[in-house]
Amino acid sequence: MARDPDTIEREIENARNALASTLDQLGTKANPQRLATAAKTSVSAKLNEPKVKYTLIGVGALIGALLLRKLLR
Repeated sequence: MARDPDTIEREIENARNALASTLDQLGTKANPQRLATAAKTSVSAKLNEPKVKYTLIGVGALIGALLLRKLLR
């Protein structure tokens, strides 16, 4: 059974609009500036957690003490 050409054209237009919308959404999600900002925010939040923050401070102090000890020898 043959389909009405107007129906086919409407279906094609609807598919084209859906594809354009999907491509716009993918473009927004894959925006390098947005990805960089999200990564920076994520890392900053992780570093501000007390468990991570104080561990890094301790490691930094240990390395500083070891360097100072080596320089004074």
